[in-house]
Amino acid sequence: MIRKLLNATVVIGMIAATPSLAAPCKDAKGKFVKCPDAKPANAVKLGVVKDAKGKCHVASGPKKGQFTKC
Repeated sequence: MIRKLLNATVVIGMIAATPSLAAPCKDAKGKFVKCPDAKPANAVKLGVVKDAKGKCHVASGPKKGQFTKC
């Protein structure tokens, strides 16, 4: 009896904690819009840009031109 109750509690907790897998992007009116590209925090801070070949590098500063992760 206790095992069934514990299993039911765990299942309910897992369902409640699981976020939606397909959360579409919507605007304030509820219409579907294109989702913004997620950029890492360091990409914004360092000014990371992609070149024509698809490689990422630092755009400015003391590390200008140095390749980095996208």
